[in-house]
Amino acid sequence: MRIVMTGTGTFAEPTFEALISAFGGDVVGLVTQPERDTGNKRGSTRQTGKGMANIARSANVSVAQPESINTPEGLELLRAMKPDLLVVAAYGQILSKDVLSIPTRGTINVHASLLPKYRGAAPVAYAILNGETQTGVTIIKVTPGLDSGNMILQEAIDILPDDTTGSLEARLAILGAKLAVEAARKYQSGGPVEGTKQDPALVTKAPKIKKEFGLIDWTKPADYICRFVRAMQPWPTAYAFLHRPGKESMRVIVNIAGEFPVKCNKEFQPGQVFADPLGHFPKSLFVAAGYADNGETRWVIEIEELQPAGKKKMTAEEFLRGYPVVEGMRFGPEVLS
Repeated sequence: MRIVMTGTGTFAEPTFEALISAFGGDVVGLVTQPERDTGNKRGSTRQTGKGMANIARSANVSVAQPESINTPEGLELLRAMKPDLLVVAAYGQILSKDVLSIPTRGTINVHASLLPKYRGAAPVAYAILNGETQTGVTIIKVTPGLDSGNMILQEAIDILPDDTTGSLEARLAILGAKLAVEAARKYQSGGPVEGTKQDPALVTKAPKIKKEFGLIDWTKPADYICRFVRAMQPWPTAYAFLHRPGKESMRVIVNIAGEFPVKCNKEFQPGQVFADPLGHFPKSLFVAAGYADNGETRWVIEIEELQPAGKKKMTAEEFLRGYPVVEGMRFGPEVLS
């Protein structure tokens, strides 16, 4: 069985390596995105590790890097590889019917969620953002609909309290590699591979995340803001503008933040900065969050690591040396209402 891999970035790399290890010379081709200046040029969390093309060349696997696999050029390159099975992982393009018609045995996708939850481009980020305790990988048949094909294999893992999108995606990539090999072996056996239909009543969406989505909304509850900070890493990162009386606002990336179990006084505005709510933590940076879902309790956000525009990452203690808290200091959008 001739296998062709289609994927880009660190989520796809373990699957490609696992297929090469398991099937050797039956992995006959790779279609991957052209090299970019940065791993996130298309607004993706999928950074470059070893490089898919480098892995292919080391294994003497043919490489094609069209701007789009759906163009006549892309289709011709894929046809030349004569795939029986096409394995997709984080390729970053929706495959046309013309592409799907080429593999003789079909196309499968390694999707980083427990489908039908989180169909779309950013399933890992939305799982963290929405407070899920588990996520996983689903191997599906690729159909013209978005992540809607029959499920061939599925396995769950726990989301850890400090998981970012980057750390969780790295663990899911290893799981995805294992499941992709298992699924490919099902096809290699020659029998029918039907899978299980997804329940349309359970479908949720995980649309593509854009750069501007990283702006923190301080009116949200503290637990949501902390999940948001983790969900936005490694891209686009969570950020806000620090407003200081008599000075220009400053863009600040928030890297690490946690809930602090101190209720806010109602007089505090969401995003208001204070250094020491109890008088015991002079080296800490605290920010007022919004009300919890019950509308009664407001918890403090403790920022542990941040990065002012044009500066290196720093701890709250380091930040406070250069930017001591003064009355009226507040995080928010670029223009406060």
